[in-house]
Amino acid sequence: MNLDLPTAWALLILFAVFAYVVMDGFDLGIGILFPVFPAGRERDQAINSVAPVWDGNETWLVLGGGGLMAAFPLAYGVVLTALYPPIIAMLLGLVFRGVAFEARWRDPAHRPWWDVAFTGGSLVAAFAQGVTLGALLQGIAVEDRAYAGGWLDWLTPFSLLTGASVVVGYALLGATWLVWKTEGGTQAHARRLAPWLALGLLAGIVGVSLATLGLEFDYHRRWTTYPVVLLTAQVPLLTAILGYAFWRALRRGRELAPFLLTLGLFALTFAGLAISMFPYIVPRALDIHAAAAPDASLRFMLVGAVVLIPVILAYTGWAYWVFRGKVGHAGYH
Repeated sequence: MNLDLPTAWALLILFAVFAYVVMDGFDLGIGILFPVFPAGRERDQAINSVAPVWDGNETWLVLGGGGLMAAFPLAYGVVLTALYPPIIAMLLGLVFRGVAFEARWRDPAHRPWWDVAFTGGSLVAAFAQGVTLGALLQGIAVEDRAYAGGWLDWLTPFSLLTGASVVVGYALLGATWLVWKTEGGTQAHARRLAPWLALGLLAGIVGVSLATLGLEFDYHRRWTTYPVVLLTAQVPLLTAILGYAFWRALRRGRELAPFLLTLGLFALTFAGLAISMFPYIVPRALDIHAAAAPDASLRFMLVGAVVLIPVILAYTGWAYWVFRGKVGHAGYH
């Protein structure tokens, strides 16, 4: 792989999307799990655990989307045109989630309704992100550098499967975050949920992986031909190892390890996506070089990215360091 400008930008966008999934995934997961926690102390403790960092986490979504628009404008136009419904649903879900997050404290008389909005927004946003991923993997019809499909081409059993898998994965991130960051009844409740959610995520990974091999694009060749299979076989092997390590960590009462191992499972899914798609940004239609902006633009933006991304990482790391302790009913301590 030659690290030219389009490849560098593809890696930067992949990193931004992964950072978003890691950092916003657990607070979306808390929203998804919100109804299973009793109203009052447990819900307050769960939401307090992400209150200092949740809005900053979405910086990475802006970076990923903005980077796609600037670095790969052709792909941005095709993808948005093809996937307007799930993308709009995701944005509306994030808006509802954000408003409910703040309003439930400022309007306690209507807190049950804000809790419903918090859960609904989180669920819709997570499901729409998974559907978007599935629709991208199954392929987008492109003719003459423009979207050539229909309004509902994105809606298939495969995209619904990826949507459900992302919901379960985010819920697992939320549960393991609460195991790490809370105590008492909230932590115990989250610990009971985590093994079942882990089984659901592993089932989703297996189901999506097998279904992907049956799609029209050359995924089957990328994963199973010799000698490539000697490398690609390590991904499911490592997934099984991390799944077993997750189970042992929970049984031994670990707090941080289940969250880190869940992040490891997500990292392996991103490695699988890279194997399946690279160098395409829209499978079967556009690779990163065909969709890229001119080199002069990519070079100019890369200078800014090299400066800004370390700054974003620094203030994000500082925020997590400041709020590194356990959270009780009244807040961090």
